[in-house]
Amino acid sequence: MSRSPLAARRTVLAVVGGLAAVAALAACAPQDSTGDAAATTPAATPSAATSSADACAKDALALKTAGTLTVGTDKPAFEPWFSDDDPTNGKGYESAVTYAVATKLGFSNAEVKWTVASFNSVIAPGPKTFDFAVNQFSITDERKKNIDFSAGYYDVAQAVVTVKGSKAAGAKTLADLAKVKFGAQVGTTSFKAIEDVIKPATKAAVFNTNDDAKLALSNGTIDAIVVDLPTALFLAAVGTKDGGLDDGAVLGQLPSGTGTPEQFGLVLDKGSALTPCVSQAVDALRADGTLKKLEEQWLTSTAGAPVLS
Repeated sequence: MSRSPLAARRTVLAVVGGLAAVAALAACAPQDSTGDAAATTPAATPSAATSSADACAKDALALKTAGTLTVGTDKPAFEPWFSDDDPTNGKGYESAVTYAVATKLGFSNAEVKWTVASFNSVIAPGPKTFDFAVNQFSITDERKKNIDFSAGYYDVAQAVVTVKGSKAAGAKTLADLAKVKFGAQVGTTSFKAIEDVIKPATKAAVFNTNDDAKLALSNGTIDAIVVDLPTALFLAAVGTKDGGLDDGAVLGQLPSGTGTPEQFGLVLDKGSALTPCVSQAVDALRADGTLKKLEEQWLTSTAGAPVLS
């Protein structure tokens, strides 16, 4: 768990206090005829927790730019993860989580710098221009070959979205969905869910962005798309002028697998020295209830999206 600067200070004070107590005991030890202490008390050593806190102190972090936390995300930055296509305003779940992580690491909001990083460039191998990126990146073993992930900050469900009048509009089961034309963003777990869970008779269309997939659904090129549940609910709740779909509808959630639940994680350079500290910050936010509160504040309720079977 990450420690705030105040917590780190308290830890150091505790160690100093412990050393003082040891010194006092040594002063009271019985003396032999030569005046030397009868026994020698070993010197106290810093705890593993203290060492970890020191390694994650703001001044010790391995950053792209000293004193600045550089965060990457795509543009446009979509609701409900961001608000008004502006990651810097702290609104939307992922923007709010980013600033909460930054606070845990000792940064003020003014010390967080955002940079544009496309989805595909973030998950590709090679050095990055950011300290970490946030953009609904699902943690997978395949991606871990090229990049580091923090601990998961959101547990994901995938959902099917269509529009009124499409061939998918009346679908109620996975068997019904197998008969329709799907689309999803390339390289996403949503696209993989289409192939592995729905298994449609017609090969799913691949798009560079969710925006492109949404447009194809609107104009009838495809019958349905798969996205994460909060995004699905948002698309169905607002019209195209607000970034959603006219006459959009969520058909339901896809069943989860039998293994570890899918999670979104922050992305870092492969082997980044910053990864353990960012993970500790995320774990701390989960433990103290912050992630749950932010999810309730920014992500739409999951009501009305039954699990499809």
